[in-house]
Amino acid sequence: MKKSLLALLFMALIVLTACGQNNNAGNNEGANTGAANGGNTGEAAEPVKLVVGATAVPHAEILKEVQPLLKEQGVELEIKEFTDYVQPNVQVFEKELDANFFQHMPYLEEMNTGKKMDLVEVIGVHIEPFGAYSKKVKSVDELKDGARVAIPNDPSNAGRALALLEKNGLIKMKAGVGIAGTVKDIEENSKNLKIEELEAAMLPRVVDEMDLALINTNYALEAGLNPMKDALFIEGNDSPYVNILVSRPDNKDSEAMQKLAKALTSPEVKAFIEEKYKGAVIAAF
Repeated sequence: MKKSLLALLFMALIVLTACGQNNNAGNNEGANTGAANGGNTGEAAEPVKLVVGATAVPHAEILKEVQPLLKEQGVELEIKEFTDYVQPNVQVFEKELDANFFQHMPYLEEMNTGKKMDLVEVIGVHIEPFGAYSKKVKSVDELKDGARVAIPNDPSNAGRALALLEKNGLIKMKAGVGIAGTVKDIEENSKNLKIEELEAAMLPRVVDEMDLALINTNYALEAGLNPMKDALFIEGNDSPYVNILVSRPDNKDSEAMQKLAKALTSPEVKAFIEEKYKGAVIAAF
Protein backbone atom coordinates (compact mmCIF):
# COMPACT_ATOMS: atom_id res chain seq x y z
CA MET A 1 0.00 0.00 0.00
CA LYS A 2 2.80 2.36 0.91
CA LYS A 3 4.56 1.56 -2.36
CA SER A 4 1.40 2.37 -4.34
CA LEU A 5 1.01 5.70 -2.52
CA LEU A 6 4.62 6.66 -3.19
CA ALA A 7 4.23 5.81 -6.85
CA LEU A 8 1.14 8.01 -7.14
CA LEU A 9 2.91 10.93 -5.44
CA PHE A 10 5.90 10.56 -7.78
CA MET A 11 3.66 10.61 -10.88
CA ALA A 12 1.87 13.75 -9.64
CA LEU A 13 5.21 15.52 -9.16
CA ILE A 14 6.23 14.72 -12.75
CA VAL A 15 2.94 16.12 -14.12
CA LEU A 16 3.26 19.35 -12.12
CA THR A 17 6.85 19.86 -13.26
CA ALA A 18 5.89 19.37 -16.92
CA CYS A 19 3.03 21.90 -16.63
CA GLY A 20 5.37 24.47 -15.12
CA GLN A 21 7.85 24.04 -17.98
CA ASN A 22 5.08 24.44 -20.57
CA ASN A 23 3.87 27.65 -18.93
CA ASN A 24 7.40 29.11 -18.90
CA ALA A 25 7.88 28.18 -22.54
CA GLY A 26 4.61 29.89 -23.42
CA ASN A 27 5.62 33.01 -21.53
CA ASN A 28 9.04 33.09 -23.24
CA GLU A 29 7.46 32.58 -26.64
CA GLY A 30 5.10 35.48 -26.00
CA ALA A 31 8.01 37.69 -24.96
CA ASN A 32 10.00 36.76 -28.05
CA THR A 33 7.04 37.45 -30.31
CA GLY A 34 6.53 40.83 -28.68
CA ALA A 35 10.19 41.79 -29.32
CA ALA A 36 9.98 40.72 -32.95
CA ASN A 37 6.91 42.88 -33.37
CA GLY A 38 8.61 45.93 -31.93
CA GLY A 39 7.93 45.21 -28.28
CA ASN A 40 10.88 47.43 -27.25
CA THR A 41 9.01 50.53 -28.26
CA GLY A 42 11.14 52.74 -26.03
CA GLU A 43 14.25 52.32 -28.19
CA ALA A 44 14.99 54.97 -30.87
CA ALA A 45 15.19 53.81 -34.49
CA GLU A 46 18.64 53.61 -36.07
CA PRO A 47 19.39 56.73 -38.18
CA VAL A 48 19.41 56.36 -41.95
CA LYS A 49 22.82 57.11 -43.45
CA LEU A 50 23.36 59.13 -46.63
CA VAL A 51 26.83 59.39 -48.20
CA VAL A 52 27.10 62.41 -50.48
CA GLY A 53 30.08 63.39 -52.65
CA ALA A 54 30.89 67.09 -53.07
CA THR A 55 33.62 69.53 -54.01
CA ALA A 56 34.94 71.38 -50.98
CA VAL A 57 33.73 74.93 -51.64
CA PRO A 58 30.91 75.80 -51.48
CA HIS A 59 29.17 72.43 -51.78
CA ALA A 60 30.68 70.58 -48.81
CA GLU A 61 30.35 73.73 -46.72
CA ILE A 62 26.64 73.93 -47.50
CA LEU A 63 26.18 70.23 -46.74
CA LYS A 64 27.91 70.65 -43.37
CA GLU A 65 25.43 73.40 -42.57
CA VAL A 66 22.50 70.96 -42.90
CA GLN A 67 24.07 68.05 -41.00
CA PRO A 68 22.59 69.03 -37.58
CA LEU A 69 19.13 69.59 -39.08
CA LEU A 70 19.16 66.18 -40.75
CA LYS A 71 20.43 64.49 -37.60
CA GLU A 72 17.33 65.74 -35.78
CA GLN A 73 15.26 64.06 -38.49
CA GLY A 74 17.01 60.71 -38.19
CA VAL A 75 19.37 61.10 -41.16
CA GLU A 76 23.14 60.76 -40.71
CA LEU A 77 24.84 62.73 -43.48
CA GLU A 78 28.38 61.68 -44.40
CA ILE A 79 30.21 64.05 -46.75
CA LYS A 80 32.96 62.76 -49.03
CA GLU A 81 35.02 65.53 -50.66
CA PHE A 82 36.36 65.36 -54.22
CA THR A 83 38.70 67.58 -56.24
CA ASP A 84 37.50 66.42 -59.67
CA TYR A 85 34.22 66.39 -61.58
CA VAL A 86 34.25 62.78 -62.82
CA GLN A 87 34.47 60.45 -59.82
CA PRO A 88 31.47 61.88 -57.92
CA ASN A 89 29.18 60.83 -60.77
CA VAL A 90 30.86 57.47 -61.36
CA GLN A 91 30.62 56.59 -57.68
CA VAL A 92 26.93 57.52 -57.45
CA PHE A 93 26.22 55.37 -60.51
CA GLU A 94 28.17 52.46 -59.00
CA LYS A 95 26.33 52.90 -55.67
CA GLU A 96 29.44 53.81 -53.72
CA LEU A 97 27.74 57.15 -52.99
CA ASP A 98 24.06 57.86 -52.48
CA ALA A 99 24.20 61.28 -54.14
CA ASN A 100 26.51 64.11 -55.15
CA PHE A 101 26.41 67.87 -55.07
CA PHE A 102 28.85 69.78 -57.30
CA GLN A 103 27.50 70.18 -60.85
CA HIS A 104 24.95 71.84 -63.10
CA MET A 105 22.51 70.16 -65.47
CA PRO A 106 24.47 70.70 -68.73
CA TYR A 107 27.44 68.89 -67.18
CA LEU A 108 25.26 66.07 -65.84
CA GLU A 109 23.67 65.57 -69.26
CA GLU A 110 27.10 65.45 -70.86
CA MET A 111 28.31 62.86 -68.34
CA ASN A 112 25.19 60.72 -68.67
CA THR A 113 25.64 60.61 -72.44
CA GLY A 114 29.39 60.06 -72.44
CA LYS A 115 29.50 57.50 -69.61
CA LYS A 116 26.15 55.83 -70.39
CA MET A 117 24.71 56.64 -66.98
CA ASP A 118 21.19 57.57 -65.90
CA LEU A 119 21.77 59.91 -62.97
CA VAL A 120 18.97 62.35 -62.18
CA GLU A 121 18.45 65.76 -60.63
CA VAL A 122 16.87 65.79 -57.18
CA ILE A 123 16.68 69.56 -56.69
CA GLY A 124 18.42 72.81 -57.70
CA VAL A 125 20.23 74.63 -54.90
CA HIS A 126 22.43 77.55 -56.00
CA ILE A 127 24.16 79.37 -58.83
CA GLU A 128 27.90 80.07 -58.98
CA PRO A 129 28.49 82.88 -61.49
CA PHE A 130 31.42 81.95 -63.77
CA GLY A 131 34.25 84.48 -63.83
CA ALA A 132 37.46 85.53 -65.64
CA TYR A 133 40.58 86.23 -63.56
CA SER A 134 44.02 87.68 -64.23
CA LYS A 135 47.13 88.56 -62.28
CA LYS A 136 48.63 90.40 -65.29
CA VAL A 137 45.95 92.81 -66.44
CA LYS A 138 43.26 94.85 -64.71
CA SER A 139 40.84 95.18 -67.61
CA VAL A 140 39.93 93.48 -70.89
CA ASP A 141 41.40 96.43 -72.82
CA GLU A 142 44.87 95.63 -71.44
CA LEU A 143 44.94 92.16 -73.01
CA LYS A 144 47.66 92.15 -75.66
CA ASP A 145 47.64 90.52 -79.06
CA GLY A 146 48.31 86.79 -78.66
CA ALA A 147 47.35 86.73 -74.96
CA ARG A 148 47.05 83.28 -73.38
CA VAL A 149 43.55 82.45 -72.14
CA ALA A 150 42.76 79.29 -70.15
CA ILE A 151 39.28 77.75 -70.11
CA PRO A 152 37.88 74.44 -68.75
CA ASN A 153 38.31 71.42 -71.01
CA ASP A 154 34.96 69.71 -70.34
CA PRO A 155 32.49 70.57 -73.11
CA SER A 156 29.73 72.11 -70.99
CA ASN A 157 32.04 74.50 -69.14
CA ALA A 158 34.16 75.20 -72.21
CA GLY A 159 31.07 76.36 -74.07
CA ARG A 160 30.08 78.43 -71.07
CA ALA A 161 33.52 80.09 -70.98
CA LEU A 162 33.50 80.86 -74.70
CA ALA A 163 30.02 82.39 -74.43
CA LEU A 164 31.27 84.63 -71.63
CA LEU A 165 34.30 85.69 -73.71
CA GLU A 166 31.96 86.55 -76.55
CA LYS A 167 29.63 88.50 -74.26
CA ASN A 168 32.60 90.64 -73.22
CA GLY A 169 33.67 91.38 -76.79
CA LEU A 170 36.82 89.25 -76.96
CA ILE A 171 35.68 86.75 -79.61
CA LYS A 172 32.72 86.10 -81.88
CA MET A 173 31.17 82.64 -82.14
CA LYS A 174 29.18 81.10 -84.98
CA ALA A 175 25.56 82.12 -84.84
CA GLY A 176 23.32 79.84 -82.79
CA VAL A 177 25.97 77.70 -81.08
CA GLY A 178 25.29 79.22 -77.68
CA ILE A 179 26.79 77.33 -74.72
CA ALA A 180 27.41 74.30 -76.95
CA GLY A 181 30.16 76.13 -78.84
CA THR A 182 33.75 74.91 -79.07
CA VAL A 183 36.99 76.64 -80.04
CA LYS A 184 36.34 75.44 -83.59
CA ASP A 185 33.21 77.61 -83.63
CA ILE A 186 35.14 80.87 -83.10
CA GLU A 187 34.55 83.08 -86.15
CA GLU A 188 36.38 86.21 -85.03
CA ASN A 189 39.36 86.53 -82.70
CA SER A 190 40.63 90.07 -83.21
CA LYS A 191 43.25 89.84 -80.44
CA ASN A 192 44.48 86.44 -81.66
CA LEU A 193 43.87 85.00 -78.22
CA LYS A 194 45.60 81.67 -77.64
CA ILE A 195 42.86 79.67 -75.94
CA GLU A 196 44.11 76.69 -73.92
CA GLU A 197 41.73 74.08 -72.53
CA LEU A 198 42.71 72.64 -69.14
CA GLU A 199 41.07 70.52 -66.46
CA ALA A 200 38.79 72.79 -64.42
CA ALA A 201 40.55 72.06 -61.12
CA MET A 202 43.90 73.14 -62.64
CA LEU A 203 42.78 76.64 -63.63
CA PRO A 204 43.43 78.45 -60.32
CA ARG A 205 46.98 77.03 -60.33
CA VAL A 206 47.82 78.55 -63.71
CA VAL A 207 46.23 81.97 -63.24
CA ASP A 208 49.68 83.48 -62.52
CA GLU A 209 51.16 82.32 -65.81
CA MET A 210 48.12 82.96 -68.01
CA ASP A 211 46.94 86.37 -69.15
CA LEU A 212 43.37 85.37 -68.40
CA ALA A 213 41.76 82.28 -66.82
CA LEU A 214 38.05 81.52 -66.77
CA ILE A 215 37.40 79.62 -63.55
CA ASN A 216 34.41 77.87 -62.02
CA THR A 217 33.45 79.69 -58.83
CA ASN A 218 33.90 76.66 -56.55
CA TYR A 219 37.55 76.38 -57.61
CA ALA A 220 38.02 80.16 -57.46
CA LEU A 221 36.77 80.23 -53.87
CA GLU A 222 39.03 77.32 -52.91
CA ALA A 223 41.98 79.28 -54.28
CA GLY A 224 41.12 82.34 -52.20
CA LEU A 225 39.73 84.35 -55.10
CA ASN A 226 36.66 86.48 -54.45
CA PRO A 227 34.50 86.43 -57.59
CA MET A 228 32.80 89.69 -56.70
CA LYS A 229 36.09 91.54 -56.20
CA ASP A 230 38.77 89.70 -58.18
CA ALA A 231 37.01 88.76 -61.43
CA LEU A 232 37.60 91.02 -64.42
CA PHE A 233 34.13 90.03 -65.60
CA ILE A 234 31.56 87.54 -64.41
CA GLU A 235 28.21 86.03 -65.38
CA GLY A 236 25.08 87.85 -64.30
CA ASN A 237 22.52 86.55 -61.83
CA ASP A 238 20.51 85.16 -64.75
CA SER A 239 22.99 82.31 -65.29
CA PRO A 240 21.16 79.06 -66.22
CA TYR A 241 23.82 76.94 -64.52
CA VAL A 242 22.06 75.99 -61.29
CA ASN A 243 24.07 73.59 -59.14
CA ILE A 244 22.00 70.52 -58.34
CA LEU A 245 21.76 67.61 -55.93
CA VAL A 246 22.09 64.44 -58.03
CA SER A 247 21.18 60.82 -57.29
CA ARG A 248 19.96 57.67 -59.03
CA PRO A 249 16.40 56.87 -60.16
CA ASP A 250 16.19 54.13 -57.51
CA ASN A 251 16.81 56.45 -54.54
CA LYS A 252 15.73 59.89 -55.76
CA ASP A 253 12.38 59.73 -53.99
CA SER A 254 13.54 58.00 -50.82
CA GLU A 255 12.47 59.65 -47.57
CA ALA A 256 16.06 60.41 -46.55
CA MET A 257 16.93 61.97 -49.94
CA GLN A 258 13.84 64.15 -49.86
CA LYS A 259 14.73 65.31 -46.35
CA LEU A 260 18.16 66.31 -47.67
CA ALA A 261 16.60 68.15 -50.62
CA LYS A 262 14.26 70.05 -48.32
CA ALA A 263 17.11 70.96 -45.96
CA LEU A 264 19.27 72.26 -48.83
CA THR A 265 16.49 74.61 -49.92
CA SER A 266 15.50 75.77 -46.45
CA PRO A 267 15.44 79.42 -45.27
CA GLU A 268 18.40 78.58 -43.01
CA VAL A 269 20.56 77.55 -45.97
CA LYS A 270 19.53 80.60 -47.99
CA ALA A 271 20.57 82.85 -45.12
CA PHE A 272 23.85 80.94 -44.76
CA ILE A 273 24.65 81.35 -48.49
CA GLU A 274 23.90 85.07 -48.45
CA GLU A 275 25.95 85.70 -45.33
CA LYS A 276 28.98 83.55 -46.16
CA TYR A 277 29.46 84.12 -49.89
CA LYS A 278 28.32 87.74 -50.27
CA GLY A 279 26.95 87.27 -53.80
CA ALA A 280 29.67 84.94 -55.09
CA VAL A 281 27.15 82.11 -54.63
CA ILE A 282 23.45 82.82 -55.13
CA ALA A 283 20.57 80.70 -53.78
CA ALA A 284 18.40 79.40 -56.64
CA PHE A 285 15.24 78.91 -54.57
